Amino acid sequence: MEWFLGFGIAGLIVLALSLVFDGVLESIGGGLDGILDGILSLPVIAGFVSALGFTGAIATGAAGAGAVVATLTGIAAGALAGWATWRFSRALLRDGVAPAPRGEDLTGTSGAVVTAIPAGGYGEVLLYLAGQPVKYAAKAAAPVERGAEVWVESVLSATSVAVRPVER
Repeated sequence: MEWFLGFGIAGLIVLALSLVFDGVLESIGGGLDGILDGILSLPVIAGFVSALGFTGAIATGAAGAGAVVATLTGIAAGALAGWATWRFSRALLRDGVAPAPRGEDLTGTSGAVVTAIPAGGYGEVLLYLAGQPVKYAAKAAAPVERGAEVWVESVLSATSVAVRPVER
């Protein structure tokens, strides 16, 4: 039973180290983590070893099972815990779920002029990017008064747009 408790505690220590050092210890393993897509990541290994140890200790102490039965039960519980950890970490690290908004997403949106736009010069417009108000420098073909509603025709740079007044 002491061996199983030792495995359980060792798994918790490995889990704590993997959380504290966040990937530093994984690079020591020769990069197998990237090859197997997280199946051999430290949290998965820690979950497996902890579940094996604590389940084996429970099987030995509470059920009076022998070492072989406790080990097989621990391996089954460890495999289940490792698989659950792997699935959970994949769900947390999934890419592409909701892409971050980009400036190019502004084309075709409406906004309001907050600083008048002179002919051939720049003014300022208030636009909404992903629901957040953002102020951009704006250029227009003709002068646009403060407070006018405008449409974004194109994105000139990360901080400026070309606009045209909305005609109603």
